Amino acid sequence: MTTTQPLSPSQTARKDEMIFPKGEFWSDELPLESNLHLTQIILLIKCLEWLWQDREDYFATGNLTIYYSPNQKKSEYFRGPDFFVVLGTTRNQNRKSWVVWQEEGKYPNVIIEILF
Repeated sequence: MTTTQPLSPSQTARKDEMIFPKGEFWSDELPLESNLHLTQIILLIKCLEWLWQDREDYFATGNLTIYYSPNQKKSEYFRGPDFFVVLGTTRNQNRKSWVVWQEEGKYPNVIIEILF
């Protein structure tokens, strides 16, 4: 028989206290529609990287989810544009998504959705 220890008050949350999710948020975006679509996104990213090759104060990517819920919930208010750029941040390529409340409240400065 297994017994458990009661949780201390610091281990339990009050019912009215909001608990924010921790850890990495992986992008929820579907695969790209076509090879042409992928090529267009890569072209946007590579052109910007070439133009700003001496800069380290931006993040540019494609097909990555942006979580922007005012309630800091992953389950509401999120989009995955084809391409976006955020200025005044780092070029951290290890991001699995853009989570506004984990990025000092920064929203993308430019968002592009490619139409066919």
